[in-house]
Amino acid sequence: MNTASESSPTLTTVPQTKIIGELINNAYARARRAWQAQDVTGYQHLAKLQADAGAELVNLNVDGTQRVAVRVEEMLAFLPKVIPAIQEVTDVSLSFDNPNIAYHRACLEVFDRDKSRGKPCLNSLAASRDDLDDMIALIGEHDMRCIVMASECFLPDGSTSQSLDPKDSYETVKRFVDLLVTKANRTVDDIIVDPGLAPVGADTYGLVNIGLDTLKLCSQDPELKGLHYSVGLSNFAWGTPKAAKPLLERAYLTIAGRLGLDYALANVEANSTPLEPDHPLVAALESALEEGRPQDGESVEEAGFRQAEAVMEICSDYIDD
Repeated sequence: MNTASESSPTLTTVPQTKIIGELINNAYARARRAWQAQDVTGYQHLAKLQADAGAELVNLNVDGTQRVAVRVEEMLAFLPKVIPAIQEVTDVSLSFDNPNIAYHRACLEVFDRDKSRGKPCLNSLAASRDDLDDMIALIGEHDMRCIVMASECFLPDGSTSQSLDPKDSYETVKRFVDLLVTKANRTVDDIIVDPGLAPVGADTYGLVNIGLDTLKLCSQDPELKGLHYSVGLSNFAWGTPKAAKPLLERAYLTIAGRLGLDYALANVEANSTPLEPDHPLVAALESALEEGRPQDGESVEEAGFRQAEAVMEICSDYIDD
């Protein structure tokens, strides 16, 4: 099923990853405190911090998490306050992150293009979005960039599903590119593809390798030349020791960067710089991911548990006695 283990040329050096700053998200304590206090100065601080650290885009996600409940009506009421405030302190463009099209419409109503050095970004399109056609039309109407999720695929009967085969993800990317070029007048430079990224220590379905294989297939297609690629990096090392987490994430950036990954939704304070290609952790992580590829007669789950054991072995050096 997977293809990245086949030999192919890879980059010997890894370029600096462009960062979509993720700190405005209620999963982070500072953002959560700002939300609970409805404190726009807290959001201004987080936006400027990320812009000053070199973020290409600042992601705006004020949705709820396990720790805080947020109603749609609350988000829509807050956006006209927070977006102009952020644009007072930085001209780095914003990525609007929510599956609800009403959120994106509310953002665009108050987003001042003259105060932004680049196009706003719709995060994200996915096969299962209820308002997919309207989202694509909105992207064209407002000359936006967009993030496309490749981890969901279109099925022949018109339904959608999680993609468990890189070839299905690749076909999904091609379909989205065609839709965005023909219906929203986008160029490939406007499109950022998220090939998918799962927690590596609990990945019993081979999802990390599926994402890497999808990235490889897309990068090798000359018709997709110029596309950009990003992942939600903080997903990768979830559940691993705190000391190991940022290093594992940075090692992943190195591995995926060789295959074409050039963006990441990431924490500029922790995990946004790839490790050097010759760092021993890069080779160790590559080896662990290879353990996650099923051998003859072996199930995906069996290989996944072997991969998890290899990852935990890497992490053992970071666990305090």
